[in-house]
Amino acid sequence: MAKQGQSTTNLEGLTVAAREATNTTPAGKGLPPVHLWNPPFCGDLDMRIASDGTWFYMGTPIGRHALVRLFSTILKREDGKHFLVTPVEKVGIRVDDAPFVAVEMMKENDAKGRLLRFRTNVDDWVHCDAAHRLRFEMAADGGLTPYLHVRADLWAKVTRALYYDLVDLGEEREIDGKAMFGVMSSGEFFPMADAEQVRAAL
Repeated sequence: MAKQGQSTTNLEGLTVAAREATNTTPAGKGLPPVHLWNPPFCGDLDMRIASDGTWFYMGTPIGRHALVRLFSTILKREDGKHFLVTPVEKVGIRVDDAPFVAVEMMKENDAKGRLLRFRTNVDDWVHCDAAHRLRFEMAADGGLTPYLHVRADLWAKVTRALYYDLVDLGEEREIDGKAMFGVMSSGEFFPMADAEQVRAAL
């Protein structure tokens, strides 16, 4: 995928390869179709996405937002591992938690009522709905950490500030005979925790 004499094991070669891959997508047609690509595995790359969403290459933060955005468009997850892929090559990278971070939330309305829209740290906007669900996991401090499904088994960790906004929007619903506390978006209820536990904690 890189030009002759260039290797994707360096940042310049990877950048060229990523641009070539995104150029396979017609203008205005969204993200590259990485789900259709199944190239051979070409080894691991010294690239890491930290839990706060910062991308590192060989231990150094990648400071150019446009470059991080470019790499994010060719990100794929398979069997619990993350890769950067093009039609002809696949390299492994490390992800500490989730590859994206949800950093902004907008409240709107659709035909089903309230709709929550989230912006990620790479400027993707995601509608929270049946196809892009919220899930909540126990954090090390005993609290909850929300995650939003972005696409194709790629998730965004929701910031702590937005988590408190979600709690403010929360309500109780009965799920399978049990009172649960959660949040509604686009007609879907996303449970956070047992309602009694939430009441006891307030």
